[in-house]
Amino acid sequence: MGGSGRWGGGGRLGAVLCAVPGVRAVRAYRREWLSKDIVAGVVLTTLLVPQGMAYAELAGLPAITGLYTSILCLLGYAVCGPSRILVLGPDSSLGPMIAATVLPLVAADGDPDRAVALASMLSLMVAGIMILASTARLGYVAELISKPTMIGYMNGLAVTILVGQLPKLLGFKVDAEGLVDECVAVVEGVADGEGVGAAVAVGCGGIVLILALQRWLPRVPAVLVMVVLAIGAVITFDLQERGVALVGVLPEGFPPLTVPDVGLDDFGPLLAGALGIAVVSLADTISNASAFASRTGQEVRGNQEMAGVGAANLAAGLFQGFPVSTSGSRTAVAERAGARTQLTGVVGAGLIVLMLVLAPGLFRHLPQPALAAVVITASLSLADVPGTVRLWRQRRIEFLLCLAAFLGVALVGVLEGIAVAVGLSVLNVFRRTWWPYETVLGWVEGLPGYHDIRSYPAAEQLPGLVIYRFDAPLIFANAKTFRDEVTRLSRSEPAPEWIVIAAEPMTDVDTTAADVLEALDESLNSRGVHLVFAELKDPVRRKIVRYELTRTIDERHIFPTVEAAVAAFRSR
Repeated sequence: MGGSGRWGGGGRLGAVLCAVPGVRAVRAYRREWLSKDIVAGVVLTTLLVPQGMAYAELAGLPAITGLYTSILCLLGYAVCGPSRILVLGPDSSLGPMIAATVLPLVAADGDPDRAVALASMLSLMVAGIMILASTARLGYVAELISKPTMIGYMNGLAVTILVGQLPKLLGFKVDAEGLVDECVAVVEGVADGEGVGAAVAVGCGGIVLILALQRWLPRVPAVLVMVVLAIGAVITFDLQERGVALVGVLPEGFPPLTVPDVGLDDFGPLLAGALGIAVVSLADTISNASAFASRTGQEVRGNQEMAGVGAANLAAGLFQGFPVSTSGSRTAVAERAGARTQLTGVVGAGLIVLMLVLAPGLFRHLPQPALAAVVITASLSLADVPGTVRLWRQRRIEFLLCLAAFLGVALVGVLEGIAVAVGLSVLNVFRRTWWPYETVLGWVEGLPGYHDIRSYPAAEQLPGLVIYRFDAPLIFANAKTFRDEVTRLSRSEPAPEWIVIAAEPMTDVDTTAADVLEALDESLNSRGVHLVFAELKDPVRRKIVRYELTRTIDERHIFPTVEAAVAAFRSR
């Protein structure tokens, strides 16, 4: 017995290890998957390298940090992520948020080491938020942003990214903050003749080539083809001498384990940025995981996904990386290439390490306008113009929410824009509860039940009886609206004797509403009008009893169905 107690910890450790998604994946791995995962990993790497470098510069960081980030987040998610093929990495939607958080904190001389330290700490803070949220089972937080406001946010982000990359695409720099100021600065730069013709040719040619290949030859690695051709053009035509900026030789080797050194004064702004990044990253992760899980028959486990994304950000933050999210485009590439498991990402990470160790100068002739082309084409995929048009045609109020979120990003700022998007989503939910749909019901010949008189103007109503439906829980925000409408109905001609509340949509009654109901019932009783309830849900009825509303509302005036209430009125 002593032996079993001594080794009991080993059994528990084994159980814990088996609960880790990466360990489970290894135990269930099939030999026939190996060749497919390796091939998919090689294909994926051709996208990871240029996109990682481009998105790092989008975040205001050295290009090499994009490769460091890609390596570590792939390994971190492979160990802790539940999805078989979801690919994480630097993301175009997070780049502007990282830049908006980090760059204001960087010293005036733009110290890149300080920027990297701040971005790494930001990644660690995102990791902490994700892991804590996973432990608290807060996966539903992703639902705080409605689809219309997310469409508006992403449209604003796409425009912001595109405008921000125009100077690099045109071969000059601008000193401006905010979308409007950047647009003005770009126009002024072009008017002043600051553009570099060779840079424009490389950048615009790269955009056209990527979009054309993605449209007509989707299986061809468009970004890789463009990058190879751009490097070839630089070497062939000596474009550096013509004013085209190059990436240059990347640092050799792998970064050491590093705890970011940042001051206490930086933690407040970093936390605000980390919260916004965590919300967007979580929304991206859940939507992408759902889309790809439906194809493979997997279930989406939101809390485990948060833990996996948290682990990826933790690994990146400890090795000079920055916050990451899932990537729909890279996951689609891996899927089309035949990926079966997260070994695809591990292969990709290993190949990037080999490149850094053996061939750090491989991309030294890569032109900066080509990276701008990568970012701009990615930004175009963020925009959802058809979705915006559909909102305009189908539901104008949600189109206005979409437009407000867009303007929040474009005019207020990227980080502030996510706060606007979340706030608008919450306010829209509150608006629907504050001003719910309400109507009077009547009897329609040939149709069972009682129906909205707005939809059926010929519906009949019994003299002395009004059936009123209020499509919301009765709470503090709408109790007075309910009271005012019932009061108005009670004073209509001919005067009703009963006002039947068709209460099936009424999922709650809070204490404020209960007080309003009590006063309303007493006021109606004084004028000979009875307040009657039908189809009250059992939990709501129990609350009415607990609030002691039955002192004024006669329990005999609570009926299981509207039909029963009407029958009781007829038989009086």
